Amino acid sequence: MRAALYARVSTHDQQTLAFQVEAMACYLKNRDWTLAKQVRDVGSGAKERPGRESLLRAARRREVDVIVVWRLDRWGRSVADLMMTLRELTELGVGFVSLTEALDLTTPAGRAMAGMLAIFAEFEREILRDRVRAGIAQARKEGRRHGRPRSASLKSDDVHRLKAERQSHSEIARRLGIGRTSVRRILKAG
Repeated sequence: MRAALYARVSTHDQQTLAFQVEAMACYLKNRDWTLAKQVRDVGSGAKERPGRESLLRAARRREVDVIVVWRLDRWGRSVADLMMTLRELTELGVGFVSLTEALDLTTPAGRAMAGMLAIFAEFEREILRDRVRAGIAQARKEGRRHGRPRSASLKSDDVHRLKAERQSHSEIARRLGIGRTSVRRILKAG
């Protein structure tokens, strides 16, 4: 099997990168898999991961048969993101292995485990939706505002004053610490 290794560390955790790669390389050797691609991403999990995206493109082009990661949190940004990418890889016929969690989607037991993870991820989303709906309903019942707090609209007088001084929308936004879109919205409302 042609395997791709994916290692990721945050900027403050770079010492584990070599450890991840070494453990995954050892796993490949024990399985007699061929290393087809090795990718290392450095940066926060919330930001774009160009290496991960390149691996997904390689999987779509059928250049790899399996992707190996050290831990699931190295691959997925969230449970939803993890399940979406695992589903895509499964549909492409590309295996996925997470060493730490002993999750191997190249085996029937691993695929069954991924199915259970998907069920729990959906259950988690439903619980979160219910909690949000209940919170909004309770806030309305008590007459409290819900949603994002007002910030830019509180500076409406300053926006109009600066516009009267012939300041640009960008300059108004910068000086008041609000977005240009908020400036345009306030001015349009009058």
